[in-house]
Amino acid sequence: MNVAPSPDPPSWRELLGAEHLGAATVLAGGVLVAAINIYLAASLLPTAVSDLGGASFYAWNMTLYLVAMVIATMLTGRLLSRWGNVRAYLLAYATFTAGSVACALSPSMVVLLLSRGVQGLGAGLLSGLGFAVVRSALPPRLWTRGAALMSAMYGVGNFAGPALGGLFAQLGVWRLAFAAMAALAAVCGAMVPRVMPPGERSDARPPIPAVSLLLVMATAGAVSVAGVLPGTLAKVAAVAGSLLPAVGFVMHERRSELRVFPRATYRRGSSLKWVYLTLGLLSFGVAVESFLPLFGQRLAGLPPLVAGFFAAAISLGWSLTQIGSSSVSGERRVRRLCVLGPMVLALGLLVQGLLQRADTPIWLVAVWVPVLLVAGSGIGLAYPHLSVAAMSSTRDPEEGQRAAAAIAAVTSLSIAFGTAVAGVLLNLGGESILASARYVLFGLPIICAVGALTARAANRTSRTEQTGQAPLPRSS
Repeated sequence: MNVAPSPDPPSWRELLGAEHLGAATVLAGGVLVAAINIYLAASLLPTAVSDLGGASFYAWNMTLYLVAMVIATMLTGRLLSRWGNVRAYLLAYATFTAGSVACALSPSMVVLLLSRGVQGLGAGLLSGLGFAVVRSALPPRLWTRGAALMSAMYGVGNFAGPALGGLFAQLGVWRLAFAAMAALAAVCGAMVPRVMPPGERSDARPPIPAVSLLLVMATAGAVSVAGVLPGTLAKVAAVAGSLLPAVGFVMHERRSELRVFPRATYRRGSSLKWVYLTLGLLSFGVAVESFLPLFGQRLAGLPPLVAGFFAAAISLGWSLTQIGSSSVSGERRVRRLCVLGPMVLALGLLVQGLLQRADTPIWLVAVWVPVLLVAGSGIGLAYPHLSVAAMSSTRDPEEGQRAAAAIAAVTSLSIAFGTAVAGVLLNLGGESILASARYVLFGLPIICAVGALTARAANRTSRTEQTGQAPLPRSS
C-alpha cells in the first residue's frame, strides 16, 4: 500500500485546478455538510423546543444522528461496488437533502428526531464516500492533498456548525438552517453526473455484515446514551458497557468473512489497525469542543456566540495545519509527523487545563486561543498522512474502498466516544465548574497521548510488512 514517491509534491493549485475542481468540490462538500450537521442542531434545539415542545427528547438529537452516520459509513464500500461512484453519490446527497428538508418542515420533536436519523444516514454515506471515492476520482499523487482537503472539512464543519446554528437560532429562524443545508447538498448533488468518474461496478450483491453492524450500533448507542445519562456512575457504567459490544465486534470481524473493516486490519503484523487507532485517538480530542463553550461562559463570562467561536479554535487549527502538513514528503518526515501529532494535541489540551481560572481575566482568555490552535494543529499534522495510509493499504479496489470508508466511521465513532468520556469527567467536578474543566482538560490528553504509541507501533510494524502492505506513505 505504498504511495509512489514524488520528488516534487503536487500543489494545491493542481488539486483545485480545472481538471479536478469539480470532483474535489463534490468530495469535500459531502464531508463538509456532514460535519456541519453534527453540531448545527445542538445550537438550534433550544429554539426548536420552544416551537415544537418535546424537551424530554432533547438529548437524542446527537444520538440518532451519530448512530445513523456511523452505520452508513460502514455500508459505503458495498454501495460503491453495487452502484458505482455516480449513483452512490446521488443516493447519498438525495438522502441527506430529504432528511434536511424533513427537519425544516417537522411539525413535532419526534418527527424532527426521525428526520435527523435520515439526515445522519445521508451524512454517513457522504463522509464514507469522500474518502473511498478519492482513490478513483483523483490520481494517486493527489491522494494526500485530497485527504487533507476532506479531513479539513471536519475542522471547518466543527467550526461552522455551532456558529451557523447559533446565528439562525438568534434570528429565530431555525428551520431555515436545515433548508440551507438541503440547498447546499442539492447543489453539490447536481454536480455529480458531470464531474464524477463512474468507477467500477459489480453485478454481484455483496451480503451485508449484519452482525458487525448490530454490534457497532450497540456500541455507538451505548456511547451516545452515556453522554446524556444523569450521574457519574450511570455514565461510567454506560461507557464501560459500550466496550463489550466493541470487543465482540473485533472478535466477530476477525473470524467472519463478512467484515466492515478490510482484511488487513486483523492480519497479524499488519500496521493498519494501528493506523485506525491513531486516527481514532486524534479524533477523540475533538470531543472537548462540546464543553469549551461552557467553560468560556462560566469561567470567563464570554457571550454564547463568542464562546462558540472560541471553542472552534481546535478545529480551525486542525484545518489550517493540514494545508502545510499535506505538503510534507519523505518517509522519515511523514512518520515523525504521525507520532508528533497526538503529542502536540495532548500537550495543547494539558496547557489549556493549566490555564483555567475562576473569573478568568480577558488577557488570559486571549492566551487560550493560540493554545487551542496549537492543540488542533496536532490533528492536522498527522491526520492527512494517516488517511492516505489507510486508503492505500491494499491494491484490491474493493478492499481499498472499504479501508478508506472506514476512516469516516472511526472519526465519527471516536468523537461520540470522546464526548461520552468527557461527560463523565465533567461530572467528577460536581458543582465546581473549575474542577470540571480541569478534569476534562487533564483527562482527555492522557487518552490522546496514547496515539503517539499507536503511531510508533504503525511505524514499527510497517517496516516489516511485505511490499504493498506498508501503511504510512513514503511521500505525499
